[in-house]
Amino acid sequence: MQLIGDGSNLVLIILGFGLLIAIHELGHFLAARWAGIRADAFAVGMGPAVLAYRRGIGWKLGSTSAAVTARFGQPAESIPLERLRAEGVGETEYSLRLLPLGGFVRMKGQEDLVPTASSADSDAYGACPVWKRMIVVSAGVVANVILAIALYIAAFLVGVRFESPTVGEVRPGSPASVAIDREGGPAGLRPGDVIERIDGQAVRTFADVQIASAMARSGQVLDLQVRREGQASPMHFEATPMHEPGSRLLSIGIAPARGTTIPSDPEAMLVLGATLDRAGLTAAGVGPGSSLVQVGADPVTTLGPLQWACAHSGGMPVGTVWRTPGGEPRSVAIQPIPVLEPIEPAGGEAPEQALLGFAPLTRIDGLQAGSANEGVLQAGDLVAAFEGVQGPSPSLFRDLVMARAGQQVDMLVLRQGGTTRVRASVDTNGRLGVLIAPALDTAWLARTIDRQRVQDGTVRTAAASLEVGPLARIASIDGQPVRDWIGLAAALQAAARRGVSTTQLGLIPWGRSEPLEVQLPLSESDRASLSSLLWTSPLPPGGFDPVMTTLSAQGSPVEAARMGFRETGNLAVMTWLTIDRLVRGTVPVDQLRGPVGIVHVGTRVADRGFMYLVFFMAMISVNLAVLNFLPLPIVDGGLFLFLVYEALRGRPPSVRFQNAATMAGLLLIGSLFVVTFYNDVMRLVSGG
Repeated sequence: MQLIGDGSNLVLIILGFGLLIAIHELGHFLAARWAGIRADAFAVGMGPAVLAYRRGIGWKLGSTSAAVTARFGQPAESIPLERLRAEGVGETEYSLRLLPLGGFVRMKGQEDLVPTASSADSDAYGACPVWKRMIVVSAGVVANVILAIALYIAAFLVGVRFESPTVGEVRPGSPASVAIDREGGPAGLRPGDVIERIDGQAVRTFADVQIASAMARSGQVLDLQVRREGQASPMHFEATPMHEPGSRLLSIGIAPARGTTIPSDPEAMLVLGATLDRAGLTAAGVGPGSSLVQVGADPVTTLGPLQWACAHSGGMPVGTVWRTPGGEPRSVAIQPIPVLEPIEPAGGEAPEQALLGFAPLTRIDGLQAGSANEGVLQAGDLVAAFEGVQGPSPSLFRDLVMARAGQQVDMLVLRQGGTTRVRASVDTNGRLGVLIAPALDTAWLARTIDRQRVQDGTVRTAAASLEVGPLARIASIDGQPVRDWIGLAAALQAAARRGVSTTQLGLIPWGRSEPLEVQLPLSESDRASLSSLLWTSPLPPGGFDPVMTTLSAQGSPVEAARMGFRETGNLAVMTWLTIDRLVRGTVPVDQLRGPVGIVHVGTRVADRGFMYLVFFMAMISVNLAVLNFLPLPIVDGGLFLFLVYEALRGRPPSVRFQNAATMAGLLLIGSLFVVTFYNDVMRLVSGG
């Protein structure tokens, strides 16, 4: 599991995050000095001091407190400012703390967590006029906004690459697939469509599309302005975002467009290698560096048209033309694969991808770099048994592996026409270090699901009537040979379209060589499900690089500044909207991220280039500014409200009220920390 990227990225993000905190606290510090408030400490980080500096004392490992006490006989905080200055000693200790995520400024007579803290001295926080204290309290937020604008300007001067707002995959049944053309044309977005505006707002990146969808109110209809190749004028579609099953965020159900060139890097080939073989591309001389140039009779520039053609193929091969790195064309017929139906077993197990209750076996598609099971498991192995559990489907297999974290396990695999027993190692995170996929290129069956959950309860599946055990194999349907799940799905779909109530299977149970002829019942709902069976491309889009666009000011400082101010304002509004959507429930709490999650995301962001990292840091700086100015106790916004009250009433809120508000703020912030920390850890464990 790659938790937080490589070491250099981790260092970059921690330093960057520390810079954001330092700038925030520097804003408070400079404003306090301007207002005449004594600042005893300025710290970057939290916890014990690692390195500290005080004028007149110099640099010290740890704190300078011991040196000051040895010289004056008392701590610096207790020594009058005039005496310190007379001795050439500074009142402020500048320190670097052990934990890099955080920081603080300690002002005389002011402590966020102790509302009763005060001092009667003229250089104390409470002795300063209210309007000056308002400036001191808000200076950290202002510093973060100024920093964000500066970072945005720097990023846009050079240019930042983002995923293009071009539609790649349109998920079947999604809002995008049924979006209404306001001019009466065919419904639905298509791969290759470029989304230009949403509700009149310009769209520049695919992230803009995702954010606009996620931030929509429940039931809100979005107006999508789309540019489609072959259309002279923009098209307008209406789509109502729906909650995604996994993230539970509102979405219109599209994925970013992917390029057509097969990547050459080893990580991408780990995902694509076996797929290229099974699709017949390798045998045709199509490999890394080759590009898809034609689907059917149409030239293509993204992978989306291939996915679209496969989805509408009815299972029939799709003609494609590829160009090799040497420029030679290669014609390859791509065989679509069936999209299995996700069903939930009645026993409460994890959802399965199945067909009429039949689930495919698990195939090892490849081994990850550094996997402890190199030489033990091989690409192409079919998992026949795992720790005595026969025929685990991919979903069940993942659960079984996770339950054996840090252990050695016995496995039986089907390899090169025979069976092989192996002893594999599961790491402490519950992973084998392999890529798995449904074994659709064979006709083997994993376990069957006898009952599945439906809206009104549970129902028996068609497979339940056969009482077939794990590791059976389907040899024929209605007398026609079946070699893989592609043929199985096509034959069952053909039977459903004929309207028959039963179909004959040639079924070979595990341990037998001759097929048994059995009758598979097809209910009306089974026939409807088979008739609407979808097909997709066997080439996983995730293995191809996304289509990118560059946001740039074209070297103009004025344009970069304009873009920087606009991006800062947009993100500030978006952060407020996120809070609003959290309250409304359209953005789930499990999408919140804390410091660990920010570092995790940041290390992956760093892989996209230094300027994208600068852009990311600008976004975090704006978020820090907005969140710090929320009207909550113990953050700057809550303290500012107390000062507003004091300015209007002529006195601060009562100590009792401030104590209660501080405790409520601590409880809220503490709860958010626990929630975000849990979310962050779960993402790390799951690799999200």
